Amino acid sequence: MSAALRLLAALAAGLIFGLGLSLSGMLDPARVRGFLDVTGDWDPTLAFVLGGAVSVAAAGYALARRLPRPAFEDAFEAPANRRIDRPLVAGAALFGIGWGLSGFCPGPAVAALSTGAAPVAVFVASMLLGMAAHHRLAGVRPVGRAAP
Repeated sequence: MSAALRLLAALAAGLIFGLGLSLSGMLDPARVRGFLDVTGDWDPTLAFVLGGAVSVAAAGYALARRLPRPAFEDAFEAPANRRIDRPLVAGAALFGIGWGLSGFCPGPAVAALSTGAAPVAVFVASMLLGMAAHHRLAGVRPVGRAAP
């Protein structure tokens, strides 16, 4: 499979994902915070987005289980670790706190770069720095690279 075809497929998937995030209102941090504020002025409309995303993901996983391999890669990549351990819980807690404070999670933040808003750029730059620091401190290898 050519690298150009894989990049085109990734670009198309990213554009469709970003369009979906934009149409659903996930690029508006105030709307996301309104959804997360279940004890205050709760906006439940994003629950439909969540339900739609879970439905699409479930259908995708069901399809992937029937396929011998992905269309543009040699094999499916899935996490091998199925344990719920301290690093997983700590990471999930940090993710949730960051999402609640900023109103962004990584996908919508990257898609929101298209708005040109400076706070979004600061968030994405901070997120990338945090990811790089984690990879360096935890010794995480980039996906798709074999151990030396």
